[in-house]
Amino acid sequence: MSLVMSKGVLPEIGEEEWRIRRELACCYRAFVHYGWTDLIFTHLSARVPGEPGRYLINPYGLLFHEVTASNLLKVDFDGNVISGDYPYNDAGHSIHTAILRARPDVNAVLHSHTRAGMAVSCMPCGLLPITQQANELLDLVAAHKYGFATDNEEECRALGVSITGKWALILQNHGLLSAGRTVGEAFYFLYMLENACKVQADVMACGQEPVRPDADVIRELSEYGTPPSDSPAPYVEMSWNAVTRLMDNKDPSYRD
Repeated sequence: MSLVMSKGVLPEIGEEEWRIRRELACCYRAFVHYGWTDLIFTHLSARVPGEPGRYLINPYGLLFHEVTASNLLKVDFDGNVISGDYPYNDAGHSIHTAILRARPDVNAVLHSHTRAGMAVSCMPCGLLPITQQANELLDLVAAHKYGFATDNEEECRALGVSITGKWALILQNHGLLSAGRTVGEAFYFLYMLENACKVQADVMACGQEPVRPDADVIRELSEYGTPPSDSPAPYVEMSWNAVTRLMDNKDPSYRD
């Protein structure tokens, strides 16, 4: 295996890991672009290729625009930092390992505290089937009752149960979470869910009963949104390629 030298943070990075690091770092910059950040809080992760029980996550204390491919932390599921010069967020470690342990098919997990996502997470109605984005995700999203995740084994087990058979969670009174077989797939699910939450919050603020599509239309959209069993849908990866081009044109320093 050929190796790529990092800029002093890591001694060496294999080609496949370097690719995933760049994808994850790009996703952090996309969070900045779309306004999904919360100071130094929230976190995005990806499995380390070929290293079972290890994942990549942001250095705790850096803003998302400071995250690069080389300064991402490599951490094992037991909480040991394998490489990197920063600590990790304890809640982030608990949340991401809970999902990655429960779903061997998942390789990326994204978590956000956006205004719209938190607003819908506080609504007893949950995600309403009133937009194309919501209906596309309707069968892929579950609600998860609020629990404090830091060093809480019971909450971690509960997260693993909630994500079973799903690709996104509305963490009640907390925020949103998405999972994917690729970083791009996880990003797509979160993007669609975030947009659905934005519109729902706007509609609810109007105080009027929303128009709802017919049941057969909701079912058709839900079926359309069901991801293929073997890989992400082609339009999902096309969307992620477009986001990557956008980040490259805006500021390619995430690749360092």
